[in-house]
Amino acid sequence: MHFKFLSVVALAASLLATAAYAQSAKDTLTIDLPNDAATLDPHLQWDTDSYSVYRNIFDNLITRDTAGAIVPQIATSWKYLDDKTLEFQIRDDVTFQDGSKLTAEDVAYSVNRIIDPALKSPQLSQFNQIVKAEATSPTVVKMTTKSPYPVLIAQLVKLSIVPKAYVERVGAQEFNLKPMGSGPYRLVQWQKGVQTELQANDHYWRAKPPFEHVVFRAVPDVSTRIADLKTGKADLVRDLPSDQAIALKSSEEAQVLSVPTERVGYIYINAQAGATQDVRVRHAIAYAIDRQTLVDALLQGFGSPVNVVGAKPIFGYTERVDGYPFDPDKARALIKDAGAEGAKIEFLTSPSYDRSMVEAIQQMLNDVGLDTTITSLDQATFLKRRQGDAKDAGSMAFGRWSCACQDADGIIFPLFRTGSSWAKYSNPQFDSLVDDARSTLDSDKRLEDYRKAYEILKQDVPGIGLYQGDAVYGASKNLKWQPSPNEAMFVMDMSWQQ
Repeated sequence: MHFKFLSVVALAASLLATAAYAQSAKDTLTIDLPNDAATLDPHLQWDTDSYSVYRNIFDNLITRDTAGAIVPQIATSWKYLDDKTLEFQIRDDVTFQDGSKLTAEDVAYSVNRIIDPALKSPQLSQFNQIVKAEATSPTVVKMTTKSPYPVLIAQLVKLSIVPKAYVERVGAQEFNLKPMGSGPYRLVQWQKGVQTELQANDHYWRAKPPFEHVVFRAVPDVSTRIADLKTGKADLVRDLPSDQAIALKSSEEAQVLSVPTERVGYIYINAQAGATQDVRVRHAIAYAIDRQTLVDALLQGFGSPVNVVGAKPIFGYTERVDGYPFDPDKARALIKDAGAEGAKIEFLTSPSYDRSMVEAIQQMLNDVGLDTTITSLDQATFLKRRQGDAKDAGSMAFGRWSCACQDADGIIFPLFRTGSSWAKYSNPQFDSLVDDARSTLDSDKRLEDYRKAYEILKQDVPGIGLYQGDAVYGASKNLKWQPSPNEAMFVMDMSWQQ
């Protein structure tokens, strides 16, 4: 009788699963992104458009659920052996898309690849506290850090696992063009600048992917993305400006999905080249920007102003450091004192960022006596310039930063610490504070270190925090999906309901 009952339960579960799949019986999901992926190698760029695509090709060591909690993925569990040694148990039932088994060797290789300076990964600063990773058995990985590192688990949520044998065989360049992971989708074709086509991995270890095909298209023009959504050419579009999102709410064909994030809208200011080398010019820029007006007029409820490059969900964020008040007269006086009236300011941006926001900031700067020119670049070129030599990195750039780790270590450390590819700024006192904050498990000391670090950033102004942003998407009425604060566009979390 007991076995008969179990059979009935199993049959019922099977019927429910079949019914759920029938609701998602849509062959192709089409997603419009503002830009093409800059890379499909998950150990290089970590910009949102690239991550949106390759997150579906690869599995991560650990991840966050839709509520933001850190949960297992390739790792089933983890524990500290001591303050500097963390051990992970790895699943033994996962294969890569070529059928080869994923083991602890692949996990260790993925870590060691990022922290190898030869790769020149922009993610290096977020993982460089790790000295080494080693497989101590086929299902156990041990990681050793330079010192106690309180953010290690939070940083590892974005570690994608790559196949060691395949990467070593084809090389980094070929791997970027033909990536292979253990994730729910495999690459079919990457037409650079146009679209990326993925196909379901029918042997995915978790469950059957909800769509047979997924197409990510590069559509820089927001009005085209919205038109695609309304006409059914796209099922999901990323990065809607607030005014367009509000207008879309009345649409019968589409819905607006949004969620507050840890992402910070900010301006980087080049402290090592051009007119902005003068701290008086950087102070003037800070006084010239009316953050509240930008938030009220352009975000319209999809964000809130911040005084620092950080936001409330982030450990280390502080409200004890005041921002610069809007004071255009003081800005003009500082520019005059610096002899910078009419100084040329190149303002870098890309289609990933709201053009109206960039143009409003440009107008505010020109109103106080600067000659600001917007340079709009495709995302790959934008990132290359931002991460390159200071002389070619522009005077300013707009950005929206998230580390998906909810810790200041993943924000102000990579953005401003001397030696980071993002930093066009150097201050030994700041470096010492952020170095100390990432090497102690004392939370109170970390908070105080970050408060002092934010005070230095306020005085030196290598960047200005503008707002905490929401992630805003437009979606078909039939798409069921709850966006997450870490902005992971993971198709396995989606379904289709007629």
